[in-house]
Amino acid sequence: MINLINLAIDLLIGAFSGWLVTRLMNMDSTNMIFNCMLGLVGGIVAGFLGGLLGIGANGVIGHIIFAVCGGCLAVWAYRKFITK
Repeated sequence: MINLINLAIDLLIGAFSGWLVTRLMNMDSTNMIFNCMLGLVGGIVAGFLGGLLGIGANGVIGHIIFAVCGGCLAVWAYRKFITK
């Protein structure tokens, strides 16, 4: 039960961070599903990179900051390598 609650919270944080990344990176806000997915991917990327560097996020605000930073990195990589 607790794992489902943590999953739901992670999904909400990812969706919110995807919305923030959309605003910060001047993206098209019409495709919110894609933007939320970028936020989720950003959270995963930031968590992985933070683990490699020995940096961890504490609390909801820390997870949002990590997800937004990772989301911006994911958007940058998407723009750099996928769209031309």
